Amino acid sequence: MQRYLPNDTVHDAPPFDFIGCGLLSMCMVSFSLALDSPVETHRGAVSVALFALAAVSAFAYVPYARHKRNPLFHLALFSEPNFSVGLIGNLLCRIGSSAVPFLLPLLMQLELGYSPLHSGLMMLPIAIAGTISKRWIAQLVKRYGYDTFLLVNTALVGASIVAFALFSPSLPLGVEIAILALFGACNSMQFAAMNSVTLKGLSSKDAGSGNSLFSMVQMLAIGLGVTIGGSLVQLFQGPFSTSTGFRLSFVCMGVVTLVSGVVFRRLDAAPPSTTPAPAGTRGASTS
Repeated sequence: MQRYLPNDTVHDAPPFDFIGCGLLSMCMVSFSLALDSPVETHRGAVSVALFALAAVSAFAYVPYARHKRNPLFHLALFSEPNFSVGLIGNLLCRIGSSAVPFLLPLLMQLELGYSPLHSGLMMLPIAIAGTISKRWIAQLVKRYGYDTFLLVNTALVGASIVAFALFSPSLPLGVEIAILALFGACNSMQFAAMNSVTLKGLSSKDAGSGNSLFSMVQMLAIGLGVTIGGSLVQLFQGPFSTSTGFRLSFVCMGVVTLVSGVVFRRLDAAPPSTTPAPAGTRGASTS
């Protein structure tokens, strides 16, 4: 085993950075609570205060990490361009796709009249297509490169999320399954490619820290996806019906995903021979 795995035993490990962890945790919690706050006028001041606290916490971490010998996350991580671009692209793309498992079963049960079992079974095409598409990723990235692949695949993911707005009692079941399968296949390939391109340029020294920050952003995006998706439904169903609220929410989340494609255009062109690492590269989640 030592022949293939480096001896990276850490000697004299630095103490855990509680201050840095506190600043970043305060930033994420405050930002999430600000988005989740009711939109009534008398709560507007609370949301503004929470957004301000999140911004202050984030900006305070920068000078702190610059002068700290062993911060929680080194700012040098962001000198690797693909890491910075991949991190932002991941955040935007996952916000859109993370809202789907929350909103879609609700739409099916509340508006289409599906039972919980029926709506759960309707998620199977997503899982099956995602599993099958795993074998295509390496060949597609090798042929087209990360930048082109992510640009096109992101457009497909965003378009399929927007297409969920078409779900109605009159839509044929076969069309619903086709849209679900398209989302599952493209979303699965998207996660694997995003994870790989974000982490592949980091040195062995920075891999652990970079992967930890990457995982933190993933968890933040999942929470934001559910929060933003639910808030949009609540916002739109005020002037419109609940059914229209769901459909407009899917359109908005699809547009957020499409915006991440613009971010991925800033990726450094990858060599044609580069292939994505297997799912779970350096411990990163692919879902």
